[in-house]
Amino acid sequence: MNSWNSTYPRPSLKRDNNWIILNDGWLLNGKNITLPFPPESELSLFDGILDDGRGNGTFTYTRKFVIPDEAASCIEAGGHLLLHIGAVDQTCIVYADDDEVARSELGYFSIHADITKQAERALKDGKKELFLRVQGEDKLDHTKPWGKQKVDRGGMWYTPVSGIWQSVWCEWVSAEYIRGITYKVDAEPSSGKATVRFELDATPASVKARLMLPEGVYEFTFAGNSHELDLSSIVINGKKHAVQFWSAENPFLYTVEFEYGTDHVLSYFAVRTVSIGEDKGLKRIQINGKSVFLKGVLDQGYFHDGIFTPKSPDEYTKDIIRMKELGFNTLRKHIKVEPEIFYYECDRLGMYVLQDMINNGEYHFWKDTALATAGLKLDDRGRYPDAGKARWFMESAKKTQDFLFNRPCVVGYTVFNEGWGQTDSDAVGDELKERDSSRFYDYTSGWFAQKHSDVESLHVYFRTKKLKALGLPLLLSEFGGFTREVEGHIWNTEHSYGYGKCEDEKTLTDKIISTYEKMVLPAIPRGLCGAIYTQVSDIEDEINGFYTYDRQVCKVDKERISLFMKKLYI
Repeated sequence: MNSWNSTYPRPSLKRDNNWIILNDGWLLNGKNITLPFPPESELSLFDGILDDGRGNGTFTYTRKFVIPDEAASCIEAGGHLLLHIGAVDQTCIVYADDDEVARSELGYFSIHADITKQAERALKDGKKELFLRVQGEDKLDHTKPWGKQKVDRGGMWYTPVSGIWQSVWCEWVSAEYIRGITYKVDAEPSSGKATVRFELDATPASVKARLMLPEGVYEFTFAGNSHELDLSSIVINGKKHAVQFWSAENPFLYTVEFEYGTDHVLSYFAVRTVSIGEDKGLKRIQINGKSVFLKGVLDQGYFHDGIFTPKSPDEYTKDIIRMKELGFNTLRKHIKVEPEIFYYECDRLGMYVLQDMINNGEYHFWKDTALATAGLKLDDRGRYPDAGKARWFMESAKKTQDFLFNRPCVVGYTVFNEGWGQTDSDAVGDELKERDSSRFYDYTSGWFAQKHSDVESLHVYFRTKKLKALGLPLLLSEFGGFTREVEGHIWNTEHSYGYGKCEDEKTLTDKIISTYEKMVLPAIPRGLCGAIYTQVSDIEDEINGFYTYDRQVCKVDKERISLFMKKLYI
């Protein structure tokens, strides 16, 4: 059973009963395919041909869609039929009965289309059926964000994906409905005060809201598309509400229900602050006004059978729990934006996320890796003058910010990873931080540091290094990557990749703990605020994960690692 077919794709704005998943019944270039898995994956069951072997692929997805009776009644009463496609790599145009209804040129973000007109026409003609078509191409255009996909995969480059790789679904809504909600929280952790401003993508005359609190349900109404609520002043049954601040240790989510006419949505928000503060003479990353140590793991979001898409959304939950069991509180989501369900699970379970923007531009080993590894510092102003590249990077980065704005788990952003595509990082980072100042920003993770980043960010492989902050909070944003082969759980038996070989569980565990003892622990009193170990799981040739690529084997002694992680605190 495809469990994606029973999972509501948008936990932050949930409606009951009036939605349907459309992952079944698709043809790709005339052959059957199972969604939401990319055609290059085992789980897609696709046996056709997409491209010429050099990443120049074209695709046409087709499906008949029978309009449900409830949707037809909604449309006849003046409502809307909305089509959502989670993500399509890399560019596409969406059609309903040969009418263009949407297009996308970025491969990591949701596509939305109002197909009410096409449905009305079909119903008027006595039909209850629409013909959906998603037509596009994937040339692995490097001017657009492309992540770690490469036709000539190997080493740190992985099998490329094409086409639809997230769920397709429809919902039907009333004539007037809530299209989105933005939560703007203003909090003072030291005083326990907090206000939240609801901004609705709608202009209702009246909205009824119910806020679920430990003390009971607080009901309120407001008119217009915004309302500010002082959480600190709420009194229920004579008891004043004590504001709950979200953190990895206390992942408290405020659940709120909105009623706008006949539209009912269930949503959530959290109270959480991120700041750079001084603690005992050192600059520290602080959550809710308290210094934290980000015990992190690099998370690239690849799966052995689905590549970009796990077999089940439960696999996101399992990965988060696996890392929490090892004692970690942070995932660095590396050069990939996931479906919303991943971030919801981090919100719900309590896992900090450092979100990378998705790199674009060409990668050059000597220019982007070797020079920085040798310690060369470059002025990156105008380093990549291609206006097209810059435009696509900023559009993707801003979409990432907008998509993740309400997610409390996202506490920081990586703007550029290493030297790959890095250009004008101070200007780019400043622009992004001005749009959303509720997180900290690592402008240049690991490589050509400039002047404006919120943190000093280092990558250290193949060795240990004495670390000391030089004014800014220090983040060891990548290190480790030690390898261990587990017989029967190797994706590529011919080639392997990583940063130091270990023969068995004990050797790998010893090596990891020793590296933390030599490089991480001594640096915490000197301003180190976080350390990101590479990585959650093996990926194709890379065998440097805590888990094998199929997640069947934990390659370290879990008890020893989790006990040691308790030593990492500020």
